[in-house]
Amino acid sequence: MTNKISSLPPVSEMMRDAGLEPKKQFGQNFLFDLNLTGRIARAVPDIAHTTVIEVGPGPGGLTRALLLAGARRVIAIEKDKTTEPILSRIENAADGKLKVIYDDALRVDMKKIAGGAFSVCANLPYNVGTELLINWLQDIANGVPIKSLTLMFQREVAERIVAKTGDDAYGRLAVLTSLVADAKILFGVPSTAFVPRPRVESAVVQIIPNANKIKKIKNISAVENLTAKLFGMRRKMIRGIMRDIDWAVFGLLGTERAEDLSPEKFLELSKKLVA
Repeated sequence: MTNKISSLPPVSEMMRDAGLEPKKQFGQNFLFDLNLTGRIARAVPDIAHTTVIEVGPGPGGLTRALLLAGARRVIAIEKDKTTEPILSRIENAADGKLKVIYDDALRVDMKKIAGGAFSVCANLPYNVGTELLINWLQDIANGVPIKSLTLMFQREVAERIVAKTGDDAYGRLAVLTSLVADAKILFGVPSTAFVPRPRVESAVVQIIPNANKIKKIKNISAVENLTAKLFGMRRKMIRGIMRDIDWAVFGLLGTERAEDLSPEKFLELSKKLVA
């Protein structure tokens, strides 16, 4: 299988042959750099024993890297069916290790298609990346067997995911991520690596679910609702947003702002303040 994948023409050539161009409506920015796609794929923990779900493979640059890195199986979910001439060639060369599903990743039951535990590795489309991440964090909290998330985002979004209490980038994504997983930025990716070149830099983030954290979560939706309410007016003091709360019960003055509350404090508050 490795030889068959390696012998495929370069991604750019396959795109040209298929008459394929990146589409703005799908947030497509394709990554051609083989060193980068290989580095991302090799970052997936225990890849040789893992089913990897890739969202938005486009012309399959990262898909090929995942297969070459030795993934046990790759399931690629692609909304843009015009990529089929390219992805079908990769699928045929993968000797049964690649399955391509043409659908909207926001509607796909990933646990069902994986048939068990899985990891996600993706150069996420810019227009749905945050929504997909929140869905996966909810899934992790609710017991879906996600082993790891290795994801490329705009640098600004990546910094929001790993931010700490009090940081300028600290917000809903940092709170939700911190409560169910351990996250870090693995490396940055320059805009010059993409076609078309985006206006922003990117970064690869790795998120590993933490079982000790997950068992403390009873209702992740309650946490999400509270973060939405308080960070939705992040410059206001919390007592000005939720006026009927005795904040002293929670060891707070009420003069704090959302950015001053730790993920653990959000969890404590959510258990009593949000139905």
